[in-house]
Amino acid sequence: MEKQSRNFISILLFFLACLCEIGGGYLVWLWLREDFSFVLGAVGGFVLFLYGIVPTFQKTHFHRVYAAYGGVFIVMSVFWGWLIDGVKPDNYDIIGTIIAMIGVLIIFYYPRKGERIWQKE
Repeated sequence: MEKQSRNFISILLFFLACLCEIGGGYLVWLWLREDFSFVLGAVGGFVLFLYGIVPTFQKTHFHRVYAAYGGVFIVMSVFWGWLIDGVKPDNYDIIGTIIAMIGVLIIFYYPRKGERIWQKE
């Protein structure tokens, strides 16, 4: 598989994991904080369970996946707040997300000497 295709798949997996974690957490939040139905909370719990599965499809070490995912999570959380809750990011949100993404690029995508980024082919 060529490098661009692998990178696209890894970015897609990060995006899906974020949707599951933030979306599932948001449904639980609505249930407990906004008095929505228990069913919504249960669906949120299931979506959070799916979040635990999605990152396992990344083809590298656990610690790198979750360290890089933390940065992606920061960016997606800010976008979620903006798009879903209508809270426009301020300058500090934007600066923080840029710093987080630089960390993701270094941790997850920077090639290391003698090591392939994608361990399992």
